[in-house]
Amino acid sequence: MTMQKNLSLQLERQLPRGSLQLIRTAGALAAERRCGLYLVGGAVRDILLGRDNFDLDLVVEGDAPELSRALAQGISGRVLVHQRFGTAKVKHDHGSIDLTTARSETYSRPGALPTVSPGSITDDLRRRDFTINAMAMDLSPGRFGALVDPFSGEADLRRGLISVLHDRSFVDDATRMLRAVRYEQRFSFRLEESTEALLRRDLPMLATISGDRLRHELELILKEDRPEDVLERAQALGLLERVHPSLKADGWLRDRYRLARSASPPSLPLYLALLTYRLGADETEDIIARLRIPGRAAAVMRDACRLKADLPSLESPGLLPSVIHRLLRGRSPASVLAAAVAADSAAVRERLELYLNRLRYVKTSLNGEALQQMGLSPGPQLGEMLGALHEAKLDGRVKTREDEAAFLRARLTGNQ
Repeated sequence: MTMQKNLSLQLERQLPRGSLQLIRTAGALAAERRCGLYLVGGAVRDILLGRDNFDLDLVVEGDAPELSRALAQGISGRVLVHQRFGTAKVKHDHGSIDLTTARSETYSRPGALPTVSPGSITDDLRRRDFTINAMAMDLSPGRFGALVDPFSGEADLRRGLISVLHDRSFVDDATRMLRAVRYEQRFSFRLEESTEALLRRDLPMLATISGDRLRHELELILKEDRPEDVLERAQALGLLERVHPSLKADGWLRDRYRLARSASPPSLPLYLALLTYRLGADETEDIIARLRIPGRAAAVMRDACRLKADLPSLESPGLLPSVIHRLLRGRSPASVLAAAVAADSAAVRERLELYLNRLRYVKTSLNGEALQQMGLSPGPQLGEMLGALHEAKLDGRVKTREDEAAFLRARLTGNQ
């Protein structure tokens, strides 16, 4: 009873009022239908740790879609139901909440996605990755906040341990290895001794995981506050080379990631471009293919790789802004930023930052239409004139609209 009371108070302290009222309403509706309803997963872990986590997942011992429809109706919300998977999302004034039918899982082979069937809350918790994520809080009115902890997750939280639930955990799903080091570094925990031994034993199982799933785990790592800590730990355990043998996490990468964060939160493409920056084009392409890295991120990685070859040109003394612009135009801003973060030369970094912060935004007031009004016909000469005008603007030789008009008149007179 003491545990139930304490966790109820923690829920009241940590959850926004609207979310708290929502789960109380959901619990009452579930009780009317004789269904069990539980808050599960990361939210329970973080509430016990005193950390904010408003990503609320509920598990229903019963029909989650049916309960979701009743909840949406009761709060004038909207519901999106996936009947086939027994899941639903209820959208409300304060955000959204996910409801899932409690289920059990079996794996037909290592690395395969699981086969699911309805189950109890204990079955549902048993399929989780680690004990600290295998806890639930009862949301029924009479037991609101009571902890359901069949695998001693709270004890592992207190001890600061990341522990799997059984010795085939990494065989069933080898992506759990990457999640293990991510949670370990996020919370400053450590891998429980037998869990680390199982991870080292099962390293070859990462070969059973598709590139898409590996990329997803890498993306989650790169969203951490200090992804370099996770990557270095993954390397020490032999995990990173299993993702791809060319990847390396060392002091250089640590310094660059810190520098990337000094101005603003880095984008995922920037982090990826820095991770592969020191590699050749073939290795970069191999990583893109292995991890099935999509569109923009892949383009930034390729662009940053190609840009390296042009950086020595930026070291020449006395470079005009127009020359810097000519060397860098057409490059994605994220690839130029990656090169600036990675550059060893202060002069190169300064010129890359000049392009990013000022030169790429320089525009002329006059355009092709103005040139035609001055008597120039459409064609290659018009484009050359506009290019010359833009470079003059970059170099400060023209400043105002009147300066631009005078520059063009002089050029036209000179070309006649």
